Amino acid sequence: MNIQDRIREQVTSSPVVLYMKGTPQFPQCGFSSSAVLTLKSCGVEDFAAINVLVDQEIRQGIKEYANWPTIPQLYIKGEFIGGSDIMREMQESGELQALLKEVGAIA
Repeated sequence: MNIQDRIREQVTSSPVVLYMKGTPQFPQCGFSSSAVLTLKSCGVEDFAAINVLVDQEIRQGIKEYANWPTIPQLYIKGEFIGGSDIMREMQESGELQALLKEVGAIA
């Protein structure tokens, strides 16, 4: 299985998938920390987190998969949403919560 197939499988295996540096319990960069806090403040308790620091192939492959040069990257139901700034903007407008509710990630 090539890296793009692995990523496709990952982003579709859970309703909410966050590619980040570190883990939700111990983020390794401010942007990843912000992304985790944004999801938690929306009420998301369960999401898949992929630590790109432990797999160089995933770290590079995810940038190519979405044609997005930075990490973190959020996927909801397999669809690329954006990074921490986009997540924050969507949260402020209520759009992120609506999308998360639609996929059953929050009540």
